[in-house]
Amino acid sequence: TGAVGLYNIGLSCCLNSVLQVFLMNIYFTRILRRITVPPRAAQKRNVLYQMLLLLEKMQCGKQKAVSPMDLASCLSAYRVKLFATHDAAQLFLTLWNLMKMQMEKPELVKELTDLYTICIQEHLACQKCSLETKRKSSMLILPLSMLDSNSHMLKTLEDCLQHFFRPVELTDHNMCLCEQCGKRTPFLQSMKLVHLPHSLTIHLKRFCFEKSAYIHKLNNNLPFPQDLDFNVILTENQCQADNNEKAGWQYELFAVVAHSGSTSFGHYCAYIRSLTELKWYCFNDSHVCQVSWDDVKTTYGHSSLHLGETAYLLIYMKKH
Repeated sequence: TGAVGLYNIGLSCCLNSVLQVFLMNIYFTRILRRITVPPRAAQKRNVLYQMLLLLEKMQCGKQKAVSPMDLASCLSAYRVKLFATHDAAQLFLTLWNLMKMQMEKPELVKELTDLYTICIQEHLACQKCSLETKRKSSMLILPLSMLDSNSHMLKTLEDCLQHFFRPVELTDHNMCLCEQCGKRTPFLQSMKLVHLPHSLTIHLKRFCFEKSAYIHKLNNNLPFPQDLDFNVILTENQCQADNNEKAGWQYELFAVVAHSGSTSFGHYCAYIRSLTELKWYCFNDSHVCQVSWDDVKTTYGHSSLHLGETAYLLIYMKKH
């Protein structure tokens, strides 16, 4: 089935969960299998090659779980600490950037970039004159706040997406210097969606700062759908794309990286829908079991569950 676990080698639940999300993505593994094998002297420090070896070990053996120790040791050479807690969103970015840096074939770099990269256009408009500036930027993860501008909890994932692309007035101490006015003036800032990748990663920002600089976790309920259509969620003013691009903005949920615990301690596991079997599995380190959609929905969260399991990363796959 391809559903093989990874042993916890010491606080490695976060690494295991993120690795499972990469390695269960057949569009990613098709790229991984075409990498250039590095010289023997460089193999132990090559993240892509160690990921490929781990994938082969998972798929070719008959074990229910394998050890990621060789890959973890390789990552430690790039300041990804062994036997230490990590943040899943940050680890996802670190792994992706290391892979891109070590990928030698330009065509594979492009495929990896196309598979994961989101393109956004930022608009800044002066409210005193007609000056407007536009700037395109790319990101690998769409970071969504679970709170609105008044610090009230948003109710659904769709609400969070709409809030991210909602225009914001920059006033008072947030005013910008307008070159045309020659002084600091109020601006209207808006984000417009330009391009969505085949594999879309969403980060639910459950860890947030209070005024006292104390970090706390939001365990509040936030439902997310199996199917996501950005054409329905966003307005025309929130998009900067042609009809051909928008036609591909329909997604289905592929994976959920869930966190249980608090800011000081916790545990990660991954719920992943097999792209070959179309069945959901829970990857909890070395323990892997088939689950239902109702099991996945338990990661919506609830404010009364102080240390409960809540969705932290959502990975959606573009529909064919």
